[in-house]
Amino acid sequence: MKNKEEKSVKPGSILLTEKPFVCVLKSGLRNQRCDFCFKRANLLRCSACRYVYYCGRDCQKQGWTEHKYECPYLRQIFPRILPDAARVMSKIILKLQKGGDQERGYYTSTNFRKFKDLMSHYTDLKQDSKRIEHFTSLCAVIMDFLGESNLPNSAELMGIYGRMCVNGFNILDPEMVSIGTGIYLGASVIDHSCDPNAVAVFEGTTLHIRAVKPMPVLDWKKVRITYIDLLNTPKARQAELQATYYFLCDCSRCLDAEELKLMDSLQCPSVNCHQPIPVHQDDNDNPLTCSKCGQEIKNDTLKEYQEVQEFTIQQLEKMKEIAYLDVCKLCLNKQQGLFHQCNLLHVKVLDMAFESSIELGLWEQAKEMGQELVQGYRQYYGDCHPLTGIFYLKLGKISLYLLDLKTARDRLSEAERILRITHGEKHVLYQEELMQLIEQCQIDGL
Repeated sequence: MKNKEEKSVKPGSILLTEKPFVCVLKSGLRNQRCDFCFKRANLLRCSACRYVYYCGRDCQKQGWTEHKYECPYLRQIFPRILPDAARVMSKIILKLQKGGDQERGYYTSTNFRKFKDLMSHYTDLKQDSKRIEHFTSLCAVIMDFLGESNLPNSAELMGIYGRMCVNGFNILDPEMVSIGTGIYLGASVIDHSCDPNAVAVFEGTTLHIRAVKPMPVLDWKKVRITYIDLLNTPKARQAELQATYYFLCDCSRCLDAEELKLMDSLQCPSVNCHQPIPVHQDDNDNPLTCSKCGQEIKNDTLKEYQEVQEFTIQQLEKMKEIAYLDVCKLCLNKQQGLFHQCNLLHVKVLDMAFESSIELGLWEQAKEMGQELVQGYRQYYGDCHPLTGIFYLKLGKISLYLLDLKTARDRLSEAERILRITHGEKHVLYQEELMQLIEQCQIDGL
């Protein structure tokens, strides 16, 4: 008889469910979401510290188990705002002082991790000037917050800092938007891949690791989630992984030369061809030609492509914090007829324009852009990724609003297929949004 770890794993299976060791709501959301469950609600403020808010007495009571240790310190600094990283680190310090070093995070019936088992990358940290600068500034804030007598020695403090940086999870709302940070002991055993076989999704602060690909057995040494956004070049992904986690990825996607060519591709100028033409081909002595129809790319076209590419990169850099629809449309107009629809820069700009159109309530425009974005999402996020499922959900919702019921049904059906695997049928996004939209679509179609 096989135990749970020896049974084959199907897509949609829950591999691990875990509560956080510590978690912190983003400070910018503290008067919008409950500090314990992270849900939006009518909030009550802690009368003692006046810093944190709760959605009701039940959450306040459950949250008091840990909040009672930080409450007097938050009261002392009010109305100042404590930086998120400083609050996470302070909560870890206080919890370890109160016996948290013995807390176990199980990832099988017998295997577990304690906080000390998490990798700190102590040696890498000491050689990382940016991290050392951040660590030094955090220590000053925490010393002012908790007092020097409550701080461990400098080596232990750096170990805590390293474990926080390398093992922290972005806690995401149902639409995969970051709303906080958490440390999850058991889940910290899971490694990264840009071609993952599992995903991390949240219900409040509870983390679920769900399989998105079949596995012959549940072998935790082979379970992979992605630590970073996949909508990037292998070079950019590697740089982010090295800077944040101190390792490089050698997964199949990072070694896929064909995907790399697609990322930097022209669209064949021949009418009705639309074949991607890699700009950087192996044979640089011969002119660029379409592998499908043989069309040769003129030097003027290549020069224009490179100029638009440089312009797009500059604009994306400027829009790191906030996307401007008019700038996105300017980029898209310049890319028209030049960039293949799966060119990475084109997909990035189109994604920004799609989201900006939704925020501005430009539904027809959002629908048009979303339809063009489908292939790019499938290419870079895959057919079974939470963001792909949410993307289809948005497309279905927009189409339903515009009374395009056939498109709405198709998009929502695709969203249901994906979200049933990535989120599960009991998840609030599946139950309270997706299924209601599907029901509404059926009613409107009668």
